[in-house]
Amino acid sequence: MFDMSERSESAGVPGSGLVKGLAVTLKTMTKRSTTQQYPDVAPELPPRSRGVIALLEENCTVCMLCARECPDWCIYIDSHKEEVAVPGAARPRQRNVLDRFDIDFSLCMYCGICIEVCPFDALYWSPEFEYAEYDIKDLLHDKDHLGEWMVTVPPPPAHDRNGEPAKEETAAARKATIPAAPAARPNT
Repeated sequence: MFDMSERSESAGVPGSGLVKGLAVTLKTMTKRSTTQQYPDVAPELPPRSRGVIALLEENCTVCMLCARECPDWCIYIDSHKEEVAVPGAARPRQRNVLDRFDIDFSLCMYCGICIEVCPFDALYWSPEFEYAEYDIKDLLHDKDHLGEWMVTVPPPPAHDRNGEPAKEETAAARKATIPAAPAARPNT
């Protein structure tokens, strides 16, 4: 059972919680407030901040991974197949051509799964955050509108010189250091 003596020991000195709360209040009252004048002065966003999703249409192969992995099902993609004649090939090849790529930002929860699963780097985070609309129907942005935000996508951060080299660099260096196999000696 729980008795009163154990309760008073766990609570400490009577009124200590009140004193701690007042100490936090006094500490906060002595600091100057930092108000940002947002509409007049643009805020300084942290690097690589998430704003809106931008589309690099040339990289999109219409693999549909982004639409399938989206938990909100807010990405809509339509395409058609086009035949491409390849010189020297027995028959023409087919490739997907992107007709429609829309993202409904009224449904999007900005999780970034679509950007992570894109194998061809067609989707990027843009720090653009001022895209409010008066009508919810206008939050459905098409591929042209998504492509306009590519100019606001910052370049990727530089690689760390002290970090681990890429697998491709390591493999290329290993191939360069391995001497060619000696010619087989004829047995006499």
